[in-house]
Amino acid sequence: MSDDDGRLGLRCVVTGATGYIGGRLVPELLADGHRVRCLARSPAKLRDYPWAGDAEVVRGDVTDAGSVAEALRGTDVAYYLVHALGTGHGFEETDRKAARIFGEQARAAGVRRIVYLGGLTPAGVPEGQLSPHLRSRTEVGRILLESGVPTTVLRAAVIIGSGSASFEMLRYLTERLPVMVTPSWVHTRIQPIGVRDVLRALVGSARMPADVNRAFDIGGPEVLTYLEMMQRYAVVAALPHRLILPVPVLTPRLSSLWVGLVTPVPASIARPLTESLRHEVVCHEHDLVRYVPDPPGHPIGFDETVSLALRRVRDAQVTTRWSSASVPGAPSDPLPTDPDWAGGSLYTDRRERAVDAPPEALWRVIEGIGGDNGWYSFRAAWSVRGRLDRLVGGVGLRRGRRDAGRLRVGDSLDFWRVEEIEPGRLLRLRAELRLPGLAWLEMYAEVGDDSRTRYRQRALFHPHGLLGHAYWWGVAPFHAVVFGSMARNIAKAAARDTPVDRKVPTASASGIHSRM
Repeated sequence: MSDDDGRLGLRCVVTGATGYIGGRLVPELLADGHRVRCLARSPAKLRDYPWAGDAEVVRGDVTDAGSVAEALRGTDVAYYLVHALGTGHGFEETDRKAARIFGEQARAAGVRRIVYLGGLTPAGVPEGQLSPHLRSRTEVGRILLESGVPTTVLRAAVIIGSGSASFEMLRYLTERLPVMVTPSWVHTRIQPIGVRDVLRALVGSARMPADVNRAFDIGGPEVLTYLEMMQRYAVVAALPHRLILPVPVLTPRLSSLWVGLVTPVPASIARPLTESLRHEVVCHEHDLVRYVPDPPGHPIGFDETVSLALRRVRDAQVTTRWSSASVPGAPSDPLPTDPDWAGGSLYTDRRERAVDAPPEALWRVIEGIGGDNGWYSFRAAWSVRGRLDRLVGGVGLRRGRRDAGRLRVGDSLDFWRVEEIEPGRLLRLRAELRLPGLAWLEMYAEVGDDSRTRYRQRALFHPHGLLGHAYWWGVAPFHAVVFGSMARNIAKAAARDTPVDRKVPTASASGIHSRM
């Protein structure tokens, strides 16, 4: 569907489609008439996206030359939207390797354009003085520009949109702290940009002339300090005026821990964000308009961008979140095949209860678990476990849900991630806690041989080393309280929400049991 004058749709490959920007870019490209292929390490994570049936999804990794070459075959435009943010001390080398592979394979495949979303860098600051996060993004852009494939590098500072890490950080800091002691970077000048304008720039860059090979600064119409952004957010959200007291002694590490304590954004993600705010990041040109003209009303102003984001949050229409991508350091292994798995110890806690409600009522409770609805058991225990996880750099319990009533594979759900969902029957979650092993939680809505609705729950733990075994036996005494009450309360919630005339006849309480 591609031709030289660009009148027909282009063949586009999108990397990072499970992430915040990539997951929103794909439907925009499809709406613009392009054909889209997504390169993903875990294609199943894209299965339940509304656009999944209209795009091709292939398995691969940007650090694997073979899978990249296969994905780029027959491609016109390749979007590079991945980076190894916070994946350890070697993340810059991982970024470097992946960018080189992508550039080399794009050139070999005859790709006509690479489009990369990078970070806006401060003027006059030597690259060596940039934060590792910004320095790596700058290097990736340079590698792609030197790949021999015409490349567009879009450089943005803070991206504001429902579900973005920057927006969530701003939102929670402002809403939760009417009086706050803040780092000195709240006085840094920034040029935020709305996610709608970022997507418009990405889509428009696909049709750039072949002789364009350069970086472009992109930003909104206003330059603000972070303090001004918080005060303006408070006005848009109808909050009282915030009292903000900057303290210059807070280091980037302390700043990230402070952000991680107050907001759902863990310190591992907050640190590169806060480090990037040490220097002024404003646009020094607006040359992109020559190739991607601004339509009336664009770029969108800060207040309107915040208002749009808040509206989507309130209406539960957040299509992707910063936590859509896998958390650095979180386990990614799928549940071992059971019971034929031969990979070592696999501890299991099983619970089962009869439910005085039809299966669909039970499923509504299961699919609605977590976030504001909680986990139907000892709330304090869940809260303490989440706080302990955040203290050691984990995600904790505050990520909440993308949607109040619906889940899809790949969704983050507090400190879990949805690994599998069979609508009406099974929800399988994989823990993203800092654990000495791998953990899963399964919840089933089934009909038993006696035609009664049954709730079945299974927690699994695959320990790593002696510490993993010690961990399981250390928390095992609490399972009866946490998992037992969870099964009991889920069954009660399903029955409570079911009209009397639709309830399923139940036997005596002796028919309801739980087992380890």
